[in-house]
Amino acid sequence: MSRYDASLNRLHNLYPKLIDLSLGRLERLLGDLGNPHLHLPPVIHVAGTNGKGSACAFMRAIAEAAGLRVHVFTSPHLVKFNERIRLAGALVSDEALAEALDEIESQNAGNQITVFEAITAAAFLLFSRMPADLCILEVGLGGRLDATNVIAAPRVAAITSISMDHQEFLGDRLAVIAAEKAGIIKSGCSVVTGLQAPEALAEIMQAAMAVGAPLLRRGRDWDVAETPEGLRFGGMDLPKPSLLGAHQADNAGIAMMALQASGLP
Repeated sequence: MSRYDASLNRLHNLYPKLIDLSLGRLERLLGDLGNPHLHLPPVIHVAGTNGKGSACAFMRAIAEAAGLRVHVFTSPHLVKFNERIRLAGALVSDEALAEALDEIESQNAGNQITVFEAITAAAFLLFSRMPADLCILEVGLGGRLDATNVIAAPRVAAITSISMDHQEFLGDRLAVIAAEKAGIIKSGCSVVTGLQAPEALAEIMQAAMAVGAPLLRRGRDWDVAETPEGLRFGGMDLPKPSLLGAHQADNAGIAMMALQASGLP
């Protein structure tokens, strides 16, 4: 068995698999690791029910086409665990991921931690050690208590379409679920959102207003339209998205607006 396979096996066997939304365990571990999450390039944090992964993929493609080096953390993976972490444009290698997981296991010293918290810590550790221009983080579940929300000062909080999901963890009303996802909004960041149900939009607006974060809404502050050739965003004509589905126009627009709001060149 390779070191990579052995590290992943220990990760899944030693740590609880249950979802236990909390930030305290990961904050403790990150503190022991030297707080790598405080040493990342500018962060775009992405929450939502539908389209998070697509929005992240659009952001990465656009930013890399512009010549930026981009770290990306997404979940779940489709084929191989490495897909969750991209370092400056490339999938993390088996060796680098195994080394990070082994370091985390050693530093954690048997304390309780979930698998997602451990892999989030691994991503932050790897990101902090390789220069990049941008870091894109996809929320795993919810937002307010998701492991990725230890990030205190994202440049942008992007929120894709919100609907009923994970009700056993997030609540049984759309407004309650939206409030959980809007928990990624922080003072000092810009907020970008696409089309939302009125109840969800109200929670996003309230969360942004509470911390004085500027809110950029589709249909009011920006818009995107499908054309026979592709998409029109602002004054730009863009090719058709490679990802299929009419809803992808919204995700592509969120991605483009988030990149603009980030202030990166």
